[in-house]
Amino acid sequence: MILHYDIIVVGGGHAGCEAAHIAAVMGAKTLLVTMDMTKLARMSCNPAMGGIAKGQIIREIDALGGCSAIVTDRSMIQYRMLNRSKGPAMWSPRAQCDRMLFSMEWRKILEKTDNLAIWQEVADSIIIEDGNIRGITTTLGTELHADAVILTNGTFLNGLMHVGFNTMSGGRSGDPDSRGLSEQLRELGFRVERLKTGTSARVDGRSVNFSAMVEQKGDNEGRCFSYLHNRVDIKNQKSCYITHTNEIAHGIIREGLKYSPLYTGRIKGRGPRYCPSIEDKIVTFAGKETHQLFLEPEGWETNEYYINGFASSLKLETQLSALRKIRGLENVVIYRPGYAIEYDFFQPTQLKLSLETKRIGGLFFAGQINGTTGYEEAAAQGLMAGINAVRRMRGKEPFILNRDEAYIGVLIDDLVTKGIDEPYRMFTSRAEYRILLRQDNADERLTPKAAELGTASKDRIRRVEEKYRMVDELVTFLRNHTVSPEEINTFLKEKNTTEINQKIKAIGIATRPQIYLEELLDTMHVEERLSYGKSERKSEIIQAAEIKIKYSGYLEREKGVAEKIKKFERLKIPEEIDYDELISISTEGREKLSRIKPATIGQASRISGVSSSDVSILIMYLGR
Repeated sequence: MILHYDIIVVGGGHAGCEAAHIAAVMGAKTLLVTMDMTKLARMSCNPAMGGIAKGQIIREIDALGGCSAIVTDRSMIQYRMLNRSKGPAMWSPRAQCDRMLFSMEWRKILEKTDNLAIWQEVADSIIIEDGNIRGITTTLGTELHADAVILTNGTFLNGLMHVGFNTMSGGRSGDPDSRGLSEQLRELGFRVERLKTGTSARVDGRSVNFSAMVEQKGDNEGRCFSYLHNRVDIKNQKSCYITHTNEIAHGIIREGLKYSPLYTGRIKGRGPRYCPSIEDKIVTFAGKETHQLFLEPEGWETNEYYINGFASSLKLETQLSALRKIRGLENVVIYRPGYAIEYDFFQPTQLKLSLETKRIGGLFFAGQINGTTGYEEAAAQGLMAGINAVRRMRGKEPFILNRDEAYIGVLIDDLVTKGIDEPYRMFTSRAEYRILLRQDNADERLTPKAAELGTASKDRIRRVEEKYRMVDELVTFLRNHTVSPEEINTFLKEKNTTEINQKIKAIGIATRPQIYLEELLDTMHVEERLSYGKSERKSEIIQAAEIKIKYSGYLEREKGVAEKIKKFERLKIPEEIDYDELISISTEGREKLSRIKPATIGQASRISGVSSSDVSILIMYLGR
């Protein structure tokens, strides 16, 4: 029996769910093929979404019509805005989620999406005719035909799990691996390599002494990830808890290294440098006496906790013995040990910027199959692959986001242009224009593009237009409205900022670092005179206006840096340059520049870890 579709998505992880949903929303007859319908968008590692740079990606996915932010809002058990003490370019939302509820909410969305069907089976090969994709076959012999196929196989391609010297095939704990696809693609000329990632032990919260740890609560104010929601108030937020390793635990881990598959050569794949296992930390940072651990709750109705910072492939006895030497975990009971997993991936330099493969027309790769790590990075690729698969089917130009338009653009450009030699993780430092690419303005940047693509609902478009009309109205009012000493000096004195002795424009007060715009507006009693005062998103609108006002200089400077870099794009860099002498460049920047030895400023500007300020310093050096 042969079944026909427009788009087939293989894999029901974060990338697959976003790809299938967006393709169906765009009107394509879409099929999502997954091993297990009960584990859609499963959180295989820690139960959290967002964080540094990752929170920006989730907001961008939402602005383009994706669902990760909506599902996060529906399953949140804790919300925090990270980096509040820094500038708004660094603010990053993060949420702890109920892991089971997260998967259930994704299934609800997918099952209610028109044009989308779900098929539970394992794909084992692709069908190709004349250099173009024609569909897939499954392990039960089913033929599924389509104009485009998106592979989002995650860690399942020839997955091999390690706990000490015990190994087993599988894509994650409790799930089988996928075989056949890697071998077929290798025979077709694709470059297939191995990576490694890992996860921590899950523990029974009833066995943990939380009173011996530092409690980390969520934000009190109601916030949310999706621009479609005004606010999400989480009643009785679940807390995370912080503890630390110690020298005794380190000694047990060091003693257990002789049974470590990582340090005895059994694991061949390279792991994520920015998210190392506990044994990596002990070896790499041998002089460090402690490492911070976070106990993260897995949901509302479970005692299960994830130990963030203790990923390990050590044997069970070593993991448990070391954990029981840590403050608060002296009597800990584990549900399952941590493990490492090796899996196949394909160098992303084999892709176009649309995420379509260069070798086979209509075949797209998205997610960890491209060497990335993280739910957010995978979801972003899935969204873009889904959009571009539909556009290809309709004979349209691919939808490409530039590096100055979105973190998603940075992510894909990095992968396709540079390739990877370790699991890729997004950081704010990878984005040259991060002041422009904030989490608060993703809707302003990307929803107009979603409207053109047909992925934004009428309600989403209306909300964006309404929001920025109110923001512009508020900024214009402050520029034109005059305040007198009699009106404002009492307030200024309370805020320990200089009083005024004559009338000035209100925006001059709003730019002061000691002044919060919401408090200034309350003092001026203007809420009833402007439309923002009647909006349910009052705080969001005020925040957007405040950033535009207070950071206008930084924003203009960022644009200037961007123009300068474009101007010097083809400026050649001498081969003999010694980057170690340029101490004003960041340590990571010097290391990457020395290793890669870029030929031009343009190439240097696209090296991950080399910031825009590093490039500016390099330009000044070459000018001298």
